[in-house]
Amino acid sequence: MGYAQLVIGPAGSGKSTYCSSLYEHCVAARRTINIVNLDPAAENFDYPVAMDIRELISLEDVMEELGLGPNGGLMYCMENRVALAILFRHLEDNLDDWLEEELDNYLDDDYLVFDCPGQIELYSHVPVLKNFVEHLKRKNFNICAVYLLDSQFMSDVTKFISGCMACLSAMVQLELPHVNILSKMDLVTNKKDLEEFLDPEPTFLLSELNQRMGPQFAKLNKALIELVNNYSMVSFIPLDLRKERSIQYVLNQIDNCIQYGEDADVKVKDFDPEDDDE
Repeated sequence: MGYAQLVIGPAGSGKSTYCSSLYEHCVAARRTINIVNLDPAAENFDYPVAMDIRELISLEDVMEELGLGPNGGLMYCMENRVALAILFRHLEDNLDDWLEEELDNYLDDDYLVFDCPGQIELYSHVPVLKNFVEHLKRKNFNICAVYLLDSQFMSDVTKFISGCMACLSAMVQLELPHVNILSKMDLVTNKKDLEEFLDPEPTFLLSELNQRMGPQFAKLNKALIELVNNYSMVSFIPLDLRKERSIQYVLNQIDNCIQYGEDADVKVKDFDPEDDDE
């Protein structure tokens, strides 16, 4: 049986930085993981790339198909939905064959971390990533989706609910065990301002939302809070990449989700936010 993390989340949420820090942490702990790049637009990496989707498709390939010149071509491919559609279509048509060949290089108990692109379409309605997950399951991989949300979403209840909705959409689409991470905690100056949002009460969220929205949105606010609460996903693990114990705590949670190291009786210490402020 193989094990895998699918690292997803909006663009700029810190997915590649998380993968790099996780790799360094595991090297220091003498633990082997393999980082896979699934972003055709990626250019530079702070970790060794074990598998690279750019061997299958790159932005240069899209530029050539669209007849683009060098000036502004990269920006066009990053922002234009036609270019993204070509990328996704090519990935969907060829990903399984590429993945099948690449996975033959790994043993049954290998641990893979997939660094995914930030286009929200991949996690909401485009089927390519869902099909990718199904292929991994057929190869007998235990998989956990690791959803990163930038800590700025915790400073405002409306941004927080927006982030929760995007996260919930990914959960429904991918149908995987989910670990939600609040990233970039090292950039937060006052962590106490975020405590109420880490594991909030529905009544608190509804009250805050009603205060910020007009009275005509009261029923919508109530429905949104009930939806989030019913799926029991409003819980985020704060991650400070400067602190090894924070990285280890997140890794322990993910390992438990995918039953990695179950025979070794992995023990998880309760997370204490007060310790994290030291």
